[in-house]
Amino acid sequence: MTHNRRAFLAAGCGGLLGAAIGTQPAAAATWETVISGSFANYSTLQAAWNYRYPWGSDHNGSARMYASASDHNHVYLESNGVLVLKATRISWNEGNSSHDPYLPIRYHSGAIHARQHVTVTDQFPNWEVKGEFQAPSARGTWPAFWLTGATSWPPESDILEYKGDARNWFNTYRNAIGGWSNTIVNVSNPGAWHGYRAWITKVNATDVDIHYYLDGNWVGQHRGANFAGKPMWIIINLQMEGSSGASGPSTDTYYRARNVYVGRTRA
Repeated sequence: MTHNRRAFLAAGCGGLLGAAIGTQPAAAATWETVISGSFANYSTLQAAWNYRYPWGSDHNGSARMYASASDHNHVYLESNGVLVLKATRISWNEGNSSHDPYLPIRYHSGAIHARQHVTVTDQFPNWEVKGEFQAPSARGTWPAFWLTGATSWPPESDILEYKGDARNWFNTYRNAIGGWSNTIVNVSNPGAWHGYRAWITKVNATDVDIHYYLDGNWVGQHRGANFAGKPMWIIINLQMEGSSGASGPSTDTYYRARNVYVGRTRA
């Protein structure tokens, strides 16, 4: 990556309109905002996001997601546009997760997913997905901010993922042959506010490049093979145990988000 390319990517949407990609002028593309300010109140939250996972309440950890327009025990808003996901340990038997590896349910927690898909196409060749988060990192806590295929898997891109310690995993999964690309970054105090960002850009008929950032600093570039044309969900969730280890906390765990933003260029 050249210095100019890195500077362009760091500039975000403002840089897109005033800078060039290589030698090609950016003026041919129009920038548009897809999601912004969605945590201002419950009306804006529910206009932009659905509760739980796209596929329901369970996934690959020991937390079951509980949230709806009338149930804000585990997904709620604080003042100043802050979303809170709360995981609480339960003391009764609620069976096992319905998703592999079918762990016993030990927590109730929260998740949301955006109504808008991220789909990289000739019409929308660049996407920016970012936000600020206070993420738990104790053993047994597994917060994430990620993209996953809406109609197939892969693709997957993990912008924030902590697995029970203070390392953030920026991950891209291409296919069974290409496997995972991982950029693992030590983060000082993940429980303080930090910025996490992905810039996704179409590079040919089938592939994209994903540039990952932490606190405005570029940390890695992955090739998303066969990502082009495939819609992806945007998910924020607080899963527990699983890849983050066991046993998880006995007290409540909190995961906060603010300034979550999604934008794209329209060719």
